[in-house]
Amino acid sequence: MILRRDLVWRGVLASLLLTALLLMAAQGVSQGAWPQEKKMKLFKIITVKDDIVIGLSNDELKALGGDDVSAVARALAQKGDLTAWQYGVRRGANGELQLAPTAKVGMIAKPWLRVAPYTTPYVIVPHE
Repeated sequence: MILRRDLVWRGVLASLLLTALLLMAAQGVSQGAWPQEKKMKLFKIITVKDDIVIGLSNDELKALGGDDVSAVARALAQKGDLTAWQYGVRRGANGELQLAPTAKVGMIAKPWLRVAPYTTPYVIVPHE
């Protein structure tokens, strides 16, 4: 049998938790979106042979002239090539899965190459 005070206590805790979640959502912090992740944007490079995920920092995106898929595609088409960090899944020090830079890769513009936005539930480790 649950006591009345236990019900009140659970209600108070639920209200506090809901308030905290609403405040986090209002500030743009969602599950998996920690402050370091906001420094990086991920893109999937799709070719006929394979797909890779690359990460670009806000500064790198500004240098390309934007902060979305079209800026990356336009820069690749205009320059003919683009260098970026390839990202892959790994385990962090505490055992959690994270997306981290694995190698610096160069891409050459081809008509069949596509760029798409990429999202992940994992923590994103920024490159240097």
